[in-house]
Amino acid sequence: MTDRTEGAAAVRADGLSVRRGAKAVLQGVRVEVPAGRVCALIGPNGAGKSTFLEAAAGLLRPHRGTIRLLGEDPGSHAGRARMAFVAQDKPLYGRLTVAETLAMGRDLNPGWRPELAERMLDERIPRNVRVGSLSGGQRTRVALALALGKAADVLLLDEPLADLDPLSRHHVTAVLMADAAERGTSILMSSHVLAELEGVADEVLVLDGGLVRMSGPVDDVLADHRLLTGPAPEPAPGKRGVADVPGLVEARTRGRQATLLVRGDGTAPGGPWQSEEPSLENVLMSYLRSPQAPPWSSRPADGTASTAGTAGRTGAAA
Repeated sequence: MTDRTEGAAAVRADGLSVRRGAKAVLQGVRVEVPAGRVCALIGPNGAGKSTFLEAAAGLLRPHRGTIRLLGEDPGSHAGRARMAFVAQDKPLYGRLTVAETLAMGRDLNPGWRPELAERMLDERIPRNVRVGSLSGGQRTRVALALALGKAADVLLLDEPLADLDPLSRHHVTAVLMADAAERGTSILMSSHVLAELEGVADEVLVLDGGLVRMSGPVDDVLADHRLLTGPAPEPAPGKRGVADVPGLVEARTRGRQATLLVRGDGTAPGGPWQSEEPSLENVLMSYLRSPQAPPWSSRPADGTASTAGTAGRTGAAA
């Protein structure tokens, strides 16, 4: 497809609130996922990940606010044409064979590229077998083959690696990364297991309780946080304690040793402290365990100043 990005974000939500019945699942989400990037959508079960992806795919209408896909309403013809969505349950027609399923993809998509779909499959997935008789991992790869063959500009993938064995997970990840590199495809893929996506994504979006806890490039996330390890301060009048550390996200104490995650230019209390760059898992887990910590964003969608590099300020993500 041409005019892939036109300067628009792959996905942009502005004050997005979505309800399922009486329950508010997403609450005032403001976030921007740049075009041409691979974004990991992370959060615990029930965080709102699937709801966000379904809203981005135009399957759920906002209760309030807006969501746009490459500047288009995702429910419009233009929005649907530029996007491929694979739901968590990978719905397929079980009575069709793999070959018939791929033929259906070709017939329904004018820009169908069979060579892209075939990348997701291999000789272990027979083409003459009905989809309903395949294993869960094989059905996942057929669903991903349909998405890839559409040659869409944006792939929205809900738990795409959950049913795969380690070898298939490696193959699927490699195919998706190759597509992103070769065609500039924007990929937003969810998981509640960070290890599945760490080292793959260059952007991260963390949801918890329907709110954005973190959004931005992985490199910026790591650069703006430090892991400090040192002696747990003894409480004393007039002495700065762990809770007083500027930019503190989380403090954990084991025996006489404290481990702090700080953002921006936060510094530890006096004494011998070691400082190191945290892993992405360190950072994300700390934010999920510490709901009182302000959300972090390097790219607020409302145009306000970034929270990156400014310790202790309230983020603009949620």
